[in-house]
Amino acid sequence: MKTTNSTSQSITAVILAAGKGTRMNSDLPKVMHVAFGKPLVEWVVDAARAAGATRIVLVVGHQEEIVRAHFAAHPAQIEFVTQSPQLGTGHAVDQARPLLKDDAADRPVLVLCGDGPLITPATIAAILATHTTANAAATLATSVIPDADGYGRISRDESGAFRAIVEQKDCSPAQRMIREINPSYYCFATGALLDTLAHVDNRNANGEYYITDVFGLLKRAGRTVQVVDAVPPEEVLSVNTPAQLAEVSAILQSRTSCRTTTTARACSTQPTEARP
Repeated sequence: MKTTNSTSQSITAVILAAGKGTRMNSDLPKVMHVAFGKPLVEWVVDAARAAGATRIVLVVGHQEEIVRAHFAAHPAQIEFVTQSPQLGTGHAVDQARPLLKDDAADRPVLVLCGDGPLITPATIAAILATHTTANAAATLATSVIPDADGYGRISRDESGAFRAIVEQKDCSPAQRMIREINPSYYCFATGALLDTLAHVDNRNANGEYYITDVFGLLKRAGRTVQVVDAVPPEEVLSVNTPAQLAEVSAILQSRTSCRTTTTARACSTQPTEARP
């Protein structure tokens, strides 16, 4: 069932799907590993479509022909751009610039990760609703989890307002203690995204261009940045290893069982601790 969102505008989703996934012990693109019957990235595509995305752009790279071939028969019309070499998430999103540059400046564009199949249409719809209501330049979702190791942290000022996303390798000891993390669910006004990406640099511990830097740059420029801070820890889980793939598959199977069972008790699950 399609989840209703609060905007009547056309919505683009740019989904990052270029990574190799070296810890998967396979030459298959990480996003093409199957979780409960579908490749990881297809879960993300379907969630974005169910939340109202009318245009899907996949940023591909490693073994891209496998991704392209799989989606040739998908009911959604998928557009592709290639990231080569891979110089970070900001660089990945910027590869879609030729496809986005003629869109209306205020058109919402989602940026999602293809290895995060637990994202739900309801969460995407909540991000879109917040973004549209606030007429924001950018909106991000956050989550508070018990163990934040490996995640970017949410930096806030003394009043509790959002300041920036700080990647773990760039965190100070105090910032490493923060438990509010970035699960990589984003929405931007297209014009604000493209304008600000041009000012992102790679002066960081990884020497990469981060999409996360866009939020801090917009905030410092006085633009409206909104935060949706109610993402369940279970939705934060992404896949980097075969063991994590099995864990995510079990959660997706449990969700499907909950949607088909008439027994409320069967739908209760134990809290899952998020991990990178």
